[in-house]
Amino acid sequence: MKKIILAAISLLPFFSLAQDAPYVVHGKVGSFNAPAKMYIIYWIKENAVKDSVVLDNGQFEFKGVVGKVPLNAYLVLNEKGDGLKYQDYKSFYIEQGDIKVNSNDKLANANVDGPKTNQDNARYNALIKPIDDEQEAHDAKEKAATDEQKKSEVFLRQLAAEQNAIDAKELAAIKQFIQQNPGSFISLNALEMYSAYGADYADIAPLYDNLTAEIKQTDAAKSFGERLPKLKAVALGQQAPLFTEADTAGKMISLESLRGKYVLVDFWASWCGPCRHENPNVVKAYSKYKDKNFTIIGVSLDQPTGKQKWLNAIHNDHLTWTQVSDLQFWKSKEAELYAVRGIPANFLLDPSGKIIAKSLHGFDLEDKLAEIFGKSTAAGNGGSK
Repeated sequence: MKKIILAAISLLPFFSLAQDAPYVVHGKVGSFNAPAKMYIIYWIKENAVKDSVVLDNGQFEFKGVVGKVPLNAYLVLNEKGDGLKYQDYKSFYIEQGDIKVNSNDKLANANVDGPKTNQDNARYNALIKPIDDEQEAHDAKEKAATDEQKKSEVFLRQLAAEQNAIDAKELAAIKQFIQQNPGSFISLNALEMYSAYGADYADIAPLYDNLTAEIKQTDAAKSFGERLPKLKAVALGQQAPLFTEADTAGKMISLESLRGKYVLVDFWASWCGPCRHENPNVVKAYSKYKDKNFTIIGVSLDQPTGKQKWLNAIHNDHLTWTQVSDLQFWKSKEAELYAVRGIPANFLLDPSGKIIAKSLHGFDLEDKLAEIFGKSTAAGNGGSK
């Protein structure tokens, strides 16, 4: 899941700053001295706030003020002191009060001790860590595969099944944390991830409804709540929202014009590594089923200055189906319409335009189409499969 989805998640809503009060972030990481620097970075609205200090025997301190709502932030350690380079970093939350960060060696291994949000974050990370470890082992197994194994569908399907099992564990863990911690700001961020991973509205809405009134009063929760109707509109069983967008030649293409076929609405971008990694699977499925009442409409989240990169990616990845984009990055009208927060993302529509599946990656897309067209064939022969 992380490998496919999280590499391309849009920026989460930003918290407002109200009822400002002091915070201090301090601690000791190893025994680093000049020129080594510790950097801090967080965002207010769309503006990045950055600061840095030279380490003194590994010690550092940052002070400031923050509103009542915590801010997601990063500490970055650079031994050369020559800028923000995310080779050794730690995510945490800036919140009112005293936040201690300590490690005997790498910043990534640091223990973060602070008020409630950082304590909640530590519990969340502890819950997820065994799954992260399993993911790392899986990635290592995939990386170590021989050329012969990489050509074996049996081996590749085994890897895919293992990945799906890891993904299911992670979704279950995230859901468990949100259910058990309705008054935690971490649960709100976890709900954003849960939604971005492709969870359906039927699972998302009860988790949001269970959040405490205090959490729901934050700007981020209000923004999420405003997005719920869009998530409901793209839930399984719903008629897919219609759109009309320009293709690579500027011709306006409507989703409605594809009615009568099974259609995959595929969100991707040329800059999205996981999307490019996934494209061969989509190409394979398209090649196999394009003559069996199946087609694809690709919706790119490329940037306003990225048209040529978009076109190059289409050519290089052999994407021969219809491609559209308004080239507005995360402000894509179609991404907004479908409540897409992470890519690659896709929605499979039946010939009537109803959403029958979503988040079909790896072998899942091909298998779903095999299920559909296998049944169609069997039905045509007077039977079922």
